[in-house]
Amino acid sequence: MIVFCGYANLDVVGRVPHVPRPDERVHAVTVEHLPGGMAANAAVAAARAGAQVAFAGVVGDDPLSARFLAELTAEGIDTGWTDRTGFLSTAIVLVDADGRRSVVSEDDALGPAHVTAVADRLAADGGLLYLDGYRAAELEQAVRAGVRLAVDLDGCDDRDVAVAAMQAADHVVVGRRRLTELLAVPAAEWAALARAAGVTLVVTDGARGWSLHQPDGSVAARPALEVEVVDDTGAGDCFTGTYLAALAAGSSPPTAATRAGVAASLSCTVPGARAAPAPALVDAALAGAPVGSSAT
Repeated sequence: MIVFCGYANLDVVGRVPHVPRPDERVHAVTVEHLPGGMAANAAVAAARAGAQVAFAGVVGDDPLSARFLAELTAEGIDTGWTDRTGFLSTAIVLVDADGRRSVVSEDDALGPAHVTAVADRLAADGGLLYLDGYRAAELEQAVRAGVRLAVDLDGCDDRDVAVAAMQAADHVVVGRRRLTELLAVPAAEWAALARAAGVTLVVTDGARGWSLHQPDGSVAARPALEVEVVDDTGAGDCFTGTYLAALAAGSSPPTAATRAGVAASLSCTVPGARAAPAPALVDAALAGAPVGSSAT
């Protein structure tokens, strides 16, 4: 079981020629209302990859929230872990002509008490608990016997919180820019950080691919699959969900990251935040390809 605890969003997606500058008005090609949210998107990717998945977000007791959960249920995801005493938050997403996105997100109602309750419930049978970066400060509170912890640090802007999360987690996924610029962890420190924290650290870098640093000092890296980008919204969530699903199926971290990188690349060829491809498409793209160049 992989339980995804974090954001559920209604995405208002505007496809625009370019992201407007201050005081500029841009006419959208289309405006759509689509399901989104880091944790929910990653849960969909993991479910499509074949994992047993539950979603443990916080939404409301209203028709929009019901529709949101019904779409997850249709993907084979157990939504019985979700708290419905809050509300469904909204994110404004602008996608430009090159498929790049800008996001304005709204805080949700998911707090520390919910994270604790989810960790307690999962500990009964064991499994993998995912938290998004907005919940990184609660990761240490989720440590339980039998529960493996993973965090996507997108959304975490506090270096001390991020480092503490790395020390508590088994697996960390984070974008290169966030890690180096916002969290001030230079590339020269990644390997040492993974060893010291005992964590598998995956650093994603968009079209340039990913690198993976394991506690034993081994490193793997691979460039992204070359694709024509239509929309990169949710590509990072697709990577994380696919990566965790592969780990749950018994793959090594480099093999899981290789599969995740291909899935994330393919997701960029389709509009929307939940464009995770079917496993057969990932298999076809991987056919004959090596699994990450590695070094110690």
